[in-house]
Amino acid sequence: MKSTSEQLVLAEQIRNACIKVAREGFMDASMSGLCTEGAMEAAISAMQSLDIEKIIEEI
Repeated sequence: MKSTSEQLVLAEQIRNACIKVAREGFMDASMSGLCTEGAMEAAISAMQSLDIEKIIEEI
């Protein structure tokens, strides 16, 4: 099992990646003319499709 500090680093990296893709997904959807609700759905979809294994490999 990983140490607490390693787990915190991993959790922070995943959180930051989620925030980044959510912002990008929301902005792209908004600029494409989607309403706020649609843009939020796009942001959530972006987070769901995030490649977590890739993030783990990059650490």
